[in-house]
Amino acid sequence: MARRKSCVADGWWDYTTLDEKLLEDAARLSGEQVFQLSRPGFAVKVYDTLAEFYLAEALEYIGAWKQATADNPVGICGPIGPTEQLPLVARIVNDLGIDVRHGHFWGMDEWFAGGREVPITHPLSFERADRELCFSRIDKKLRMPDGHLHFPKADVRPYVESWSGVRCAVMQGGQGEVKHWAFNDPPKREGKWVDDPPPPAEYRKLSTRVVDLHPMTVIQNARTSGGGYVAGVPTQALTVGPVQTWHAKKVSIWHAGNHDNPFGQRLTTLMISKKIADSAVPMSLLAEHPNVQFNFYRHGIGTCEAEMH
Repeated sequence: MARRKSCVADGWWDYTTLDEKLLEDAARLSGEQVFQLSRPGFAVKVYDTLAEFYLAEALEYIGAWKQATADNPVGICGPIGPTEQLPLVARIVNDLGIDVRHGHFWGMDEWFAGGREVPITHPLSFERADRELCFSRIDKKLRMPDGHLHFPKADVRPYVESWSGVRCAVMQGGQGEVKHWAFNDPPKREGKWVDDPPPPAEYRKLSTRVVDLHPMTVIQNARTSGGGYVAGVPTQALTVGPVQTWHAKKVSIWHAGNHDNPFGQRLTTLMISKKIADSAVPMSLLAEHPNVQFNFYRHGIGTCEAEMH
């Protein structure tokens, strides 16, 4: 029997196509119950202040880069969204005089428009944000060479090849309203996936690629980055794939309460905790990764109770 259609985007898979009982179970969870959903291979961490939250995120960069040597290059893959950790990374490196020249960095994703990645001059460029908020602020005597910074381009081959021979200690990420990490959005409801979404094993075969963005993703990014101007947000992007994600020794997801709502934070935490992997909820596929950590800002978990404003 075919699953029900999405109630927000008819031609797509997304979390609204899940069994109603699972959705209800997630909505009923209190914040404290969410924080207790750790299991072996899945850790849930909670921070009481945003200062502590973003400092902990920044320290994952430092921890990864301090492992790197000329003979053992080590890197971190990081997001745009959140970005608050990036200036902290540069300040820690500079103030403590940490030599990160052997470290590597992979940008998770980039907008794609006109048949290519958007140029670094584009106001929404993720590479531009990484460079301006972090790497250009690191003292030249301490920072890694430009060749150690890897950003996805229309020709994805150099980016994919950069994952060979360099250990990714941590892949960080946020969570969007469509429950993605990077731009690994749910697939369209088409072809052989009309009646059911792709099995997790099939989705996990995807590498770095150009993706069509779910309408929820486009609307969210217009709201958070463009004042709601939907026409100003590309509808395609380049994104690191599950293949590269499973190269990472650890996947660390940061929930400050800004990029996904209280329900979304509950749903993916519950699914990963219970090892429920469904490609209509891409983040849930991390249930199959051996080392995942969800990081919460305690006061960003919110509630799913109905209230009028």
